[in-house]
Amino acid sequence: MPNRKWLLGLIVLVLIFGYVLIRFFSSTMKVDELVHQIEQSKTEDSSVKHVVLIAQELDNPFWREMEQGANQAADKLGMKIDYMGPIRINPAEQMELLEKSIAAKPDAILIQGINNPDYDLLISHAIDQGIPVLTVDADEPGSRRLAYVGTDNLEAGKQMGQLVVKNTEGNGRIGVMIGSELADNQRLRLEGFRSVIAAAPGFEIIDIRSSNISRIGAAKQAESMLNQHGDIDTMVGFSALDAAGISEGVKASDKEGVRVYGFDDLEVTRKGISAGEILASVVQQPGEIGAKSVNLLDHWFKGEKLSGQYFIQTNILARERMKNGGSSQ
Repeated sequence: MPNRKWLLGLIVLVLIFGYVLIRFFSSTMKVDELVHQIEQSKTEDSSVKHVVLIAQELDNPFWREMEQGANQAADKLGMKIDYMGPIRINPAEQMELLEKSIAAKPDAILIQGINNPDYDLLISHAIDQGIPVLTVDADEPGSRRLAYVGTDNLEAGKQMGQLVVKNTEGNGRIGVMIGSELADNQRLRLEGFRSVIAAAPGFEIIDIRSSNISRIGAAKQAESMLNQHGDIDTMVGFSALDAAGISEGVKASDKEGVRVYGFDDLEVTRKGISAGEILASVVQQPGEIGAKSVNLLDHWFKGEKLSGQYFIQTNILARERMKNGGSSQ
């Protein structure tokens, strides 16, 4: 019997190792193929400026909307966007894509900051080779990137805090879901939110957990949080899939009357707001971020300087605003 258990354990380990190995080679082949596409397209028309946009997650609706905005601006300015990213969120693969992209020598690179010293070195390597780098969505402020384009995440967090306080009568016991404990944009949103809640009498943050930027993760963490803290009456999510996941977690916990707030306006979030399961969402403008980034690069290519941070405004999406076909300022 012990030998049989040992054999089964060995088989499981071999299968896991094989799966990891296949994933590694698949990822490497995909990265090499994307880089080959950049090199080939540059050879076909050297007069066109080629800009690499590396997403946090390839088919995430937020990043696809940013790609669309970047492409629309690029079409008007005679540029070409080479869009790539991990299938699932994977900072190590983002770094590998950046390294390979630098080797392909594009005219510019747009990347998400991931708060990593090795990432900063890669950005410096690109700059040393004359490749301008802009950060989008999340900044890498300690790096040599030329500029950041995206949401003022500290102010967006404050905006969320003001929304919660305004819509709650007198007091609130709050559970918070962040996408990642490592992401700078999530940290800043939480910092801004905390500053407002700390100054509001009768309001308290009871628990903070990470969804790992996953709807399923948000649902599981929300259910667990509500089961552990039965007096939580408000839940806030700071990444795009959190609100939908929180709503599912609320249902699973059989807790009624929990006010749910989210971030961004994915279709699933809009449906939740329409159904009254989500009260409101702080909405970013990823298409505008993509377009603004490309327009700034055009200025750079023409000899103008870039510096600092270029913030794109956020709006509030609520049920009454959706009926009127828009979102509030």
